[in-house]
Amino acid sequence: MSEVERLAEMERLRRQKETESRLVEEETSKRIEEIVAKRVEEELEKRKDDIEKEVLRRVEEAKKIMEKQMLEEMERRQKLELEAQRAKEEEERKKREQLEKILEENKRKIEEAQKKIDEERLAIIEDQRKIDEERRRLMKEKEKKLKEEQQIILNKGKVRPKLSFSLKPIG
Repeated sequence: MSEVERLAEMERLRRQKETESRLVEEETSKRIEEIVAKRVEEELEKRKDDIEKEVLRRVEEAKKIMEKQMLEEMERRQKLELEAQRAKEEEERKKREQLEKILEENKRKIEEAQKKIDEERLAIIEDQRKIDEERRRLMKEKEKKLKEEQQIILNKGKVRPKLSFSLKPIG
């Protein structure tokens, strides 16, 4: 085998190894992307359920507290009404005003609690939106990188230097 044939064979083997190496690298990159995408999706699903459960738990907890407060308030009202019947009209009027203030305060507390729950829901939705945006941005970057790698491989835009070979006559 002549020196030229041996060099040509070595070059062919080197190119074959490079091609195989690129294919292995591309497959590895593809698998990593799939695993990352799957994990991101699983984490989003996992968090979504947890968030919904937490919101429902807080709503139920607030509902129980409000029901308890309302029951206690109703019991207190009955006592106040019995006392008011025995007392003078002036005393009745004062007690009614006091009850109205308490009801307004409870109403205000209920509205504040509902507002807080609504704000927490909005924050949760905003967090989910940010996570989705970040996932889309990462996917876009990966696609762009893959496209650039493919263009380099295909030598679009004449990125790689041209290889030239010449044979000198032996003489």
